[in-house]
Amino acid sequence: MNFSVLALGDTEYPDFCKCGIEFDTRFEQLGATRIFPRVDCDVDFDEPYEEWKKGVLDALGASAAPAATASEDFSEDGYSKKNPFPAPILKNVNLNADGSPRETHHIEFSLEGSGLEYEVGDALGVYPQNDEAMVDEILSNMNFKPTEEVPLPGGGEGTLREALIYSYDIRNLNKTFIQNWQQRSGSPFLRSLVEGDDKAAFDDFCWGRELIDLITDHPADFEDAEEFVGSLKKLQPRLYSISSSPKAHPNEVHLTVGIVRYHSKHRDRAGVCSSFLSDRSEGVNPGVFFIQTMHSVCLRMVTPVIMVGPGTGIAPFRAFLEERKATEAKGGNWLFFGNPHEAEDFLYKEELDQMASDGVLTKLSTAFSRDQKEKIYVQNRMIEAGAELWKWLNEDKAAFYVCGDASRMAKDVDAALHTIAQEHGGLSEDEAAAFIKTLKKEKRYCRDVY
Repeated sequence: MNFSVLALGDTEYPDFCKCGIEFDTRFEQLGATRIFPRVDCDVDFDEPYEEWKKGVLDALGASAAPAATASEDFSEDGYSKKNPFPAPILKNVNLNADGSPRETHHIEFSLEGSGLEYEVGDALGVYPQNDEAMVDEILSNMNFKPTEEVPLPGGGEGTLREALIYSYDIRNLNKTFIQNWQQRSGSPFLRSLVEGDDKAAFDDFCWGRELIDLITDHPADFEDAEEFVGSLKKLQPRLYSISSSPKAHPNEVHLTVGIVRYHSKHRDRAGVCSSFLSDRSEGVNPGVFFIQTMHSVCLRMVTPVIMVGPGTGIAPFRAFLEERKATEAKGGNWLFFGNPHEAEDFLYKEELDQMASDGVLTKLSTAFSRDQKEKIYVQNRMIEAGAELWKWLNEDKAAFYVCGDASRMAKDVDAALHTIAQEHGGLSEDEAAAFIKTLKKEKRYCRDVY
């Protein structure tokens, strides 16, 4: 067997391209012939992909394989990830009530004149801007002029200040970045951290710290501003599940964004894109584009749909409900929604109540975890309604969708689904697992988790 591996990854994560590396190693161990060396891709993969493609096709012989091109979706007017559409913000409101420690913004963008199209289940890519106050603090602690010209990640040049606001990541730290920074810093602590090569120690140091912390606590010497920005990564777009149906809102796209704020290492911190949208987007037209994230999801219009979306996980299901209403889809709609407090955190309550009154939302099961002594979550509501949920799945052939937190919620929901199959379907543990495997194979069980 001949092979070559294109490994996809992100250096923000500790096991960069590990899956591709392990495939590459194992193929070789099993005696396969590597026709071109493995290429490891970071999030900006276009150039390394072209290098790998050319090498593989040359090794195979140009006529032996079809030409391949990197995937890039363009609108009819040429807007894409590389050329995002400057979308005016039509509405930007906090869905949480006054007094809630949480902020969840409903944001509506205009797509008028963009030629961009989307479907329910898609995600929207948004290009953020860094906090100007943070950029100015960085510049005040370095010996560079803000007006100095520096290269930009996508080509061309701009002033250092503008490059740090619009083009470079000034927030995320990782092991590779710390190692490179240490080479230019006289910090004994960083030297011991790098020489110790302890993953847990690196993770502990990077958590809750940003570039400004390195600059102030562990200064480094750079030859010039160009070398400095050369150490930084490109500022990447953030992806959010779309919470609107294009049929219900022509020429618009809506998002449901949880605003990230926290305090760490004597500083108030905030999510790059979420705080941009909540605090710094007034009068700004953010660059947006679409990317399909739920290829496995085909919203079924003639069968019942069960949706589990606590917190911001409700986003795609608001879109699903709008779509099914607009198309007069057959079959019931059952939504499980949860958040800490009903009075403060019941996102889209008025809309959901209206959908229930109109008959669009057949059942609404809520779990407000902090409104009683014992915490109640969406998986608990599923267990409570197990007999009816099993009927929807087994007899009515409902589709089952989950969106939200992958670390705990999605796992707990999956476990609840297995329990329901055993308790109300009379299945053994293995039979329940096989039943749920069939749901996935039939694309009746789909997850958009993060």
